Formats: sequence, structure tokens, C-alpha cells
Amino acid sequence: GNLLGRDQSGHVTAVGYDLYVQMVAEAVSEARGDVIPEIISVSIDLPGEAHLPESYVTQSDVRIEAYRRLSNATTDEHIADMRDEWLDRFGPLPVQAQGLLDLAGLRVACLRIGIREISVLPARLGGRAIALAKISPITLRASAQIRVQRLVGDRAYDEESKTLRVDLRPEWASAAGLRDLLDQLVPVD
Repeated sequence: GNLLGRDQSGHVTAVGYDLYVQMVAEAVSEARGDVIPEIISVSIDLPGEAHLPESYVTQSDVRIEAYRRLSNATTDEHIADMRDEWLDRFGPLPVQAQGLLDLAGLRVACLRIGIREISVLPARLGGRAIALAKISPITLRASAQIRVQRLVGDRAYDEESKTLRVDLRPEWASAAGLRDLLDQLVPVD
């Protein structure tokens, strides 16, 4: 039959071909009784600019496709490939695009470690403004807990709730900085 036509399925362009194919694959898997793997989401709430400016990627469909591909990235190599592609196609990266790539790198580290949420909130410590990061859940081995104590203090990690609270030093107050912190705490094997 006419699977992709308007009569059978509505406007495929309304949801996008990739999403449509994914929805059909999920429906077929469900009908077969296959176990559909859980899609792990990571919530990252950081201040800063992380997007593709219209002045950098002028075509909206190309920009949306770039966002989609970046959101599906699960390895640092994939992100590096996208960075190289953007440099080749669109020229030098603006700060916002680099911020987006850094955020994707942080997301990849979170997926590797099993972190579901990172939020950075403004806070005050002794009358001065600081940023406080809350990272959860995170399971730290004894050696990593010692590194946490050495780096950020002995009350930063709550083993019961699997939550790490960090007063952010200037070098950690960005997506790339938080990625470096996570890589120090839970090194890649």
C-alpha cells in the first residue's frame, strides 16, 4: 500500500521522516512482542549559550537536522565528527555552537556514568556569589569518593541519595569544565 503517502499516514513531513521510521519500527517491535530498549534521557540545566545561531547555519531544516544528529550522539568521536563537519560546511565555530558541542560532550559523559540530571544554580557563600552544581544520581567508588573529598570537600557527596553537590570553581563553571570534573571523578576505563 501507500505507506508514506498522505492518504495512509498523514503528512510525513509534519513529524519528519526519521521520527516516522522510528515510530513505525517501535510499533512493529511492540506487535512482535520485542522488548523496546528504554531511551535514557539526561536533564542538563546550565547557564550559558548553547545553540546554532541563524547567522551560522542559515537554513532552518539544516539547523534542525544538526540538532537532531547531535542529540543522538553517544560517543565523543561522533561529536568530534560533527564539529569537523560544521567547521568544513559553515566555517569557524561561534561561541554558541562550541557551547552546544560542549553540552553534548557533557551529556555523553553523563550517559557513560549513569547520571540523569545536572543542574547549576546560583548560590551565595559568605556573602559572595557562587554557582552550585547538583549532580544525580552518581555512584562513586571509594577511590572516587576520596578524590571528591580532596577536590571539593568531604560533605559534597551523599552516598545515600547518590547526589553530588559542588561549589563550582571558575574552571568548572561551564559544560566543558563540568565534563572535566566528571572525567576526574569517574575516569574512562
